[in-house]
Amino acid sequence: MGEIEEIYADLETDVSEEEFREAIEQKVEQMGGLADEETAAMLIAHELNEGEVDTVADIEPGMEEVKFLAKVVSIGELRTFERDGEDEDGRVVNVEAADETGTVRLAFWDQQAEAITDGMLEAGQVLRIAGRPKDGYNGLEVSVDKAEPDEDAEIDVQLGEGSTVDALTMGQSDVNVTGLVLETESIRTFDRDDGSEGKVANFLLGDETGTVRVTMWDDRADRAAELEPGTAVEIVDGYVRERDGDLELHVGDQGAVDEVDETVEFTPEADAIDAVEMDEVVDLAGVIRSADPKRTFDRDDGSEGQVRNIRVQDDTGDIRVALWGEKADKEIAPGDEVFVADAEIQDGWQDDLEASAGWQSTVVVLDENTGAGAAAPSPGGASADEDGSGGSESAGLGAFTGDEGDGGGDESGSNVGASDANAGGTSADSGAAAATAEEVEFTGTVVQTGDPVILDDGTETMQVDTDTALTLGQEVTARGSMRDDRLDADDVF
Repeated sequence: MGEIEEIYADLETDVSEEEFREAIEQKVEQMGGLADEETAAMLIAHELNEGEVDTVADIEPGMEEVKFLAKVVSIGELRTFERDGEDEDGRVVNVEAADETGTVRLAFWDQQAEAITDGMLEAGQVLRIAGRPKDGYNGLEVSVDKAEPDEDAEIDVQLGEGSTVDALTMGQSDVNVTGLVLETESIRTFDRDDGSEGKVANFLLGDETGTVRVTMWDDRADRAAELEPGTAVEIVDGYVRERDGDLELHVGDQGAVDEVDETVEFTPEADAIDAVEMDEVVDLAGVIRSADPKRTFDRDDGSEGQVRNIRVQDDTGDIRVALWGEKADKEIAPGDEVFVADAEIQDGWQDDLEASAGWQSTVVVLDENTGAGAAAPSPGGASADEDGSGGSESAGLGAFTGDEGDGGGDESGSNVGASDANAGGTSADSGAAAATAEEVEFTGTVVQTGDPVILDDGTETMQVDTDTALTLGQEVTARGSMRDDRLDADDVF
């Protein structure tokens, strides 16, 4: 076999060898004798292979052209549309194709679309595709220039199977996923560029493989108000997008959220609290050890915000969690088991780390949502109720504080009046309960730094003992107990 034949044999192309040799002659002539036939053959081979990608996952919007193999998963219906300035309607058929790395939507136009409706394409066929990728309405889409069956190629993709949360990939469309509704959020409205009003709502979906935020648009957003935590649902014809580095499952006009009569297992895989680091976005699970009252504050734009601090503990440690906005209204109390998804770790009081649960986060009270198969969290593989009680249905405060007398089984939560004043673990070495001082909260402007800090709220001043670094003119709130006419601050924010 000659060198030209070897180069051609290594090509994966539908160009015939005769056409390949003709292109070589043209290339030699174009280059004015600067390249021999072998060099020209290599240049032509490079041009033919340009755009070849190894997998569907390698396809990105903006590539000029891509060539790849994929298996036909499903075939949509023929749709017609009007083209500007043309009498004849356009036609398009959308085809879902996949390989082992992901899914992509293929758009076949006009004559190709007609051929598909005539039965020229079947689910399960492997295609060798050439086309132009773009970011379509439902994610990644390839406008097909050419596609032909490859009977020798094998792609390990099973047809007719629903996806799982951990199998979702960017750009997927026509996705079906069954999971458990963990928490819903209220419907929000927004103004579009054309002046119309849009609607959007979110909920957190979980299955045995993980969790994903579901976003529902416009008419589908109303469905969020009908869903209760603990309901098993199937997402039908969803599509996957990326937001702030995380995947989201979107439901538009073509999709649906249907309740299903089946048990869905959900066991949250949480990060160990003692292992979280600054600026990480983590999932936390544990028992609420203390819960502060909700506080309101004025934002710079004049609007009112609200926040509530809770302290969550797992088998490895505890951490303060700030619940912002609507999450501050959540009905939770010490002893509740919670799962906090997508919390951002920030620098808190006295250089301790704390978790911020903002708009992107979800807070799930697990004992309210276990009816459909959810299980309590077990960071690091340990059970949250392994407290030696030998039969307690859920882990309470005593399971983590080691203070058997704390709370005394009182379900009213009246023993939590000191909030985080005792959250650090007041020593019980003497065997006697520590006296609990009345908690005081004072908001004012820093008019003196040092020891003590002095705050002025316009009507009175307060001396505050704190190690927090403050600056003159800073407006802060100090919380703690009064000792000798000074506020011994446990928290300054």
